[in-house]
Amino acid sequence: MTARTLTCQVLEVSDLTPDVFRVLLEGRAEAMAHAPGQYLEMRLDEGTWVPFSIASRHAGDGLLELHIQHWPERSNSALLRRMLVVAEHLEVRLPSGDCVLDVESQRPLLLIAAGTGFAQMKAIIEEVHHVTPERPVSLWWAAKDRRDLYAETMVREWVRGADNLVFHGVCETGFEEGFAEDRVVGHHGRIDIALAEALSDVSAEDVYLSGSPGMVYACLDVLAPLGLDEARVFSDVFSYAPRAPLISASCAGKAVQEGQKQD
Repeated sequence: MTARTLTCQVLEVSDLTPDVFRVLLEGRAEAMAHAPGQYLEMRLDEGTWVPFSIASRHAGDGLLELHIQHWPERSNSALLRRMLVVAEHLEVRLPSGDCVLDVESQRPLLLIAAGTGFAQMKAIIEEVHHVTPERPVSLWWAAKDRRDLYAETMVREWVRGADNLVFHGVCETGFEEGFAEDRVVGHHGRIDIALAEALSDVSAEDVYLSGSPGMVYACLDVLAPLGLDEARVFSDVFSYAPRAPLISASCAGKAVQEGQKQD
């Protein structure tokens, strides 16, 4: 799809946590079309466009959802918050991004997100539930504190309604007792370390990652020795902060060594 610039209406701005807010936009249905996993760019002022992952699948109703992290100390963030509260209309440009769900694939999905990177995964999960509800999905969502898992209640409802979905919450400060339930698992610490401790083979999975470049590449280096197929791993980070080679030689070597040990 070719990116287009349009004006859309701000229907709702609501707080999900003290630091994250939800924005609901409406525009012409055909103009708001996007693939699951893509993002839009919002015009703040002359020459300033800010990207945000689209947090909803395209349902043909002209509605579109965003999850936005608010950083009071950052001028762009403060400007955006004030603008959204008072604005009736916004200028946006969409769709953008090549990290989109491959709807033709039947491989299990491993979705890894940090913070508001969950927005991208939400759109992907909604599309999976709509087109291939039997496709296995494992969602890993990392945050510093539990409150930053701002859609935890909704994810738990997804899990209870879909036998193919497993939710792994990863929290640097840990979880109190009672977090875990059927197909809901809690992990204490960093996301890359949690993945290394819990997974043994990802060779059959399509992997999508959303977060900072440091987080994405740390997870990639953990997954590489576990059979990661470079052709089946996707992230917007690969476009705006590319690394060559994508899978480092040290990780590839580790994978070979592990295979030799098993032999």
